[in-house]
Amino acid sequence: MRLLERKSFDQIMIKEICKEAGVHNATFHRHYVDKDALLHHVAKDEIDRLVAFSLPSGHGLEGYRVLCNYVRDHRTLWRALLNGGAGATMREQYVHVSRSVAADYKMTQSWLPHDLSVICSTVLIIETISWWLSLDDGDEESCTCDELAVMLDKLVSATVTGATRKKRKARAPAKD
Repeated sequence: MRLLERKSFDQIMIKEICKEAGVHNATFHRHYVDKDALLHHVAKDEIDRLVAFSLPSGHGLEGYRVLCNYVRDHRTLWRALLNGGAGATMREQYVHVSRSVAADYKMTQSWLPHDLSVICSTVLIIETISWWLSLDDGDEESCTCDELAVMLDKLVSATVTGATRKKRKARAPAKD
């Protein structure tokens, strides 16, 4: 993770990972075929932790608050994973876990097919978190965890249920 904080995943060599971890190259290869396998393992573990931590709070605003607080508390790791070269793996793993979780829950009535609803919800969540993590540390106050949770709740609710704002009545043209 320290390497991801300094350079993109594509630029990291296995020998650098081994040196940083203090393990021999052969030890690394005993556990992982390549660095992509290691990254997949780390991403899976972190997504599993996030879901296990936030899922008991539900799929609404409170669940998003817990999720946002978890990401904030692990900001350095999440920033390195999601915005530092492991983003595609994180997104793929989050969609995979979300599909598994969604299979056990009755979904809210949605205008979208069930699987597409899960994909859209997951992408909204992960991309919004990615945006939040891309803010400079000083800008974090411009979007607090609670504000981010409210955004997520509104984004996902509107997408899944198809909720839209009421149209305003058209104004009559001004008379001269």
